[in-house]
Amino acid sequence: MKKLIALSVSLLFAGIVFVGCGSSSSKAGKLVIYSPNTEDLVDNIIGAFEKETGIKVEIISTGTGEIFKRVEAEKNNPNADVLWGGSWAIYASNLDLLEEYVSENDKDLPKQYQNTTKKITTYCLDGSVLLVNKNLIGDITIEGYRDLLNPKLKGKIAMGDPSNSSSAFAHLTNMLLAVGGNYTNPAGWNFVKALLIQVNGKILNSSSAVHKGVAGGEYTVGITYEDPSAAYVRDGAPVEIVYMKEGVVFLYPGSAIVKGAKNLENAKKFLDFITSKKAQDIIGTQLTVRPVRADAELGSYMKPINEINVINEDYDYVQKNKNAIVDHYKRIFTEISK
Repeated sequence: MKKLIALSVSLLFAGIVFVGCGSSSSKAGKLVIYSPNTEDLVDNIIGAFEKETGIKVEIISTGTGEIFKRVEAEKNNPNADVLWGGSWAIYASNLDLLEEYVSENDKDLPKQYQNTTKKITTYCLDGSVLLVNKNLIGDITIEGYRDLLNPKLKGKIAMGDPSNSSSAFAHLTNMLLAVGGNYTNPAGWNFVKALLIQVNGKILNSSSAVHKGVAGGEYTVGITYEDPSAAYVRDGAPVEIVYMKEGVVFLYPGSAIVKGAKNLENAKKFLDFITSKKAQDIIGTQLTVRPVRADAELGSYMKPINEINVINEDYDYVQKNKNAIVDHYKRIFTEISK
């Protein structure tokens, strides 16, 4: 869903690592981090962490699933100290691989994002949004999901496939919750059916095709996520972000210390740093993911979260019923495609 730092599988398993920039001292020691995070996030946060602590950071970058496979294989002799990034749900499914630690800054996070597991630390948010091309929208008003059913928008909406795209699946569960009040209410699924009719069969194969299609003028509206959308706004593209008035779900990645980490104290310092006001300000003003702290500074391209109708995902339900939700979507899509 986000651009990863390039690293071949052969190099990964040969133990080749990227070394973070910045100075360090041998006295401060080192820290090994496995991460799927974007290059921008890694460069900005690791550089600041090394400068502040003198700790030398080694980053091994690959996908979240591969990271947890490697941690499982290394559990008797862990190489990594910290896992940084990837869905909260996959961390929750692997608690036995994680060390117990609650950051000293946990109390400063909004209650819904605090470390209730005593093992998983949240450090940023990424929400489902609508991206509108200002050159194409004309006099059509879009404030939320229901506005997408305007007949003038038929065939002009970009949407990904929830069975293949994680951001599209996040939007599917968001709209079920926002429109229906829960994930099973027929009102939510009736809206999904009406939206698919509006999309007119134009389901895109990737999440990037959605926001690129809107920014490039191919579609009027995109059902997408905040990170790339905020980047377009920041960079002056003719688009605007709509945070659905019915409610916006912000998903949050996880971070944790590997059980048996060799550099335990440095790992704790890293989790404290990424939740600190300093690091959160970097995320809010230099990047396009959203800081988790409410007191963090934001760039002008980001809307303050207290101005957004935030609704909370039921993580347990969604993870347990993901296949059923996708299957229900597929049945509806097949029905209207006949």
